[in-house]
Amino acid sequence: MATTLEELTSQIKDRLDIVDVVSRQVILKKSGSHFWGLCPFHKEKTPSFSVNPSLGIYKCFGCGEGGDSLSFIMKTENKDFMDVIKEYAERFNLQMPDNFKKTDKSLKDELMKACSAAAEFYKRNLSGEPLKYLHERGMTDEIIDKFGLGLAGNSGLYEKLKNTFTADVLEKAGLVIERDGRYIDRFRNRIIIPIQNENGETVAFGARAIEKDQTPKYLNSPDSLIYNKSKLLYGLFTAKDAIKSEDCVILMEGYFDVIAAQSHGIENCVASCGTSLTPDHIKLLSRYTQSRKIYLSFDTDSAGQKATNRNAELIKEAFEGLGNIKQFDESYISSTEDKYACEIRVISPPEGKDPDEFIRSTGAASYKKYMEHAPLLIDFQFNNLLNEKNTLKTPQDKVKLVKKLIPVLHEIRNEIIRGEYVRMAAAALDIDENSLLLEIRKMNDAHIVQTVNNEDRIVTIVTKSSGEEEKAQKNLLSLFLVTNPPISYGEIKEMTDRVGFSGETLINVKSTLDKLANTVKNTREAIEQLYSQFAQDEDTRKIITELISVSEAFQNLTRQDFTTVVEENIKRLNRCREEKEYAKNRELYKSVNNDDEKARQEQLKLRDNIMNRRQLND
Repeated sequence: MATTLEELTSQIKDRLDIVDVVSRQVILKKSGSHFWGLCPFHKEKTPSFSVNPSLGIYKCFGCGEGGDSLSFIMKTENKDFMDVIKEYAERFNLQMPDNFKKTDKSLKDELMKACSAAAEFYKRNLSGEPLKYLHERGMTDEIIDKFGLGLAGNSGLYEKLKNTFTADVLEKAGLVIERDGRYIDRFRNRIIIPIQNENGETVAFGARAIEKDQTPKYLNSPDSLIYNKSKLLYGLFTAKDAIKSEDCVILMEGYFDVIAAQSHGIENCVASCGTSLTPDHIKLLSRYTQSRKIYLSFDTDSAGQKATNRNAELIKEAFEGLGNIKQFDESYISSTEDKYACEIRVISPPEGKDPDEFIRSTGAASYKKYMEHAPLLIDFQFNNLLNEKNTLKTPQDKVKLVKKLIPVLHEIRNEIIRGEYVRMAAAALDIDENSLLLEIRKMNDAHIVQTVNNEDRIVTIVTKSSGEEEKAQKNLLSLFLVTNPPISYGEIKEMTDRVGFSGETLINVKSTLDKLANTVKNTREAIEQLYSQFAQDEDTRKIITELISVSEAFQNLTRQDFTTVVEENIKRLNRCREEKEYAKNRELYKSVNNDDEKARQEQLKLRDNIMNRRQLND
């Protein structure tokens, strides 16, 4: 059994073949000692994605992504490092180290048990008017039991659990709060909705007010060691199998929306837990639907439409770089070769009801019919804007509406489809079609200029950060990662210790390499240790991948040539630093005030210093 997390990570990586891992997502073709394919992280037509089985790494020469087998799993499956370690430790029948977060694990277990006990207490407590209220909302006893709905009275939970759990555990579980030196129940006079994690364990609660004028209407558990509302979706445990089988998910707004839908057979729906949708929520959903087909089903009022647009933007941002968002159905034009990053549709029944009320009043079959004919996001936005035409009173109002419409039309990438939408919009608003096209082109030109400016800015940043000094440092660090180097790690360390490294990331990598110099047996082991050390630091992992790529230029050198590379890069590094100091002194020389005697003396010293450095450089 592994005694440390690093040992466990190494054992898992020993059992993972990088080619097999990558082949789950990418079609690979062998060429020489490497395998090549189309990068899964950006769109490309010519393969620039390389897999090096001897070193156990991948690298895209197009977008720069790179790493080891664990990095690839984390990136493609949107999982955290520890989630991957736990999953594969279980898959390979490996035990977690005894001392790994033992305290946290023990506390987590206690918090879980406390929440489970609280859920049972609330469930048994449900009766009277609150139970009648749930029945009036169309919830049968079977539904109430399935979702574990309960009732928090004015008090009672703390008294019930205080002999089983410490006050500290109950407080950290979000079940009680301290007031004036005593503990009271957090939830009082509320209908309780247990919140489960992906494994079906109760980790938190949502609580709905039952008294008139009671605020807030919904009260939710605070974040805790076992609950992070930004990373957990209500109903996912009971929905995930349906999401997988139907390859789509319905995103709703509230607890009761999900309960109504799932209890009526619409099982692939979830909701955020009293918070706005987050990128982590979207990543979580992408694990369960390969096509990333997401239905947005919020209230149909103005606030609901704003929520739809806001969440749609978040989804688009989350999948940016993975491909296009689906913008038209195949019935419009053939698109069999299109690969979409995601597909966003909007379920918007016309009755103006939220999903819960609509399903209860008209039935699941009617809701499913709206779902079957749900428009793509672009159509939903387009039609909603055109519906505002009846409210226009002045030419200025029409201009404002057109300004809101142009960004929607601009997003349409297919020129034929865009032309059709422009014609429809021009006819509906009684405006000149060519004028509308001109405005869209202006936005397109502005977008191109912005893109070019951004690229120029990026190039400037890259050029600045990848200057001679940084290149020399990276060359020196990459020598540690050369396969079968002609000199030992200890000798490389001794030679590179003659210069100081700059930049937090490079200093950290150098420090780690120094520690590994006397412990690793070969380059592959050094690379594995580096990736394990910085498994949760994406920026450093990218630097490591770059260093491995650079190291290939120094393969198969003689001892003399290898030593020359070290010496040349040290000289280059020192020269860069001398030039930087020279430039600094030159600026000081120019800025000294000639009228001040003391300043004049300083000016003379700076001049002598500059002359000396110039002679050295010459």
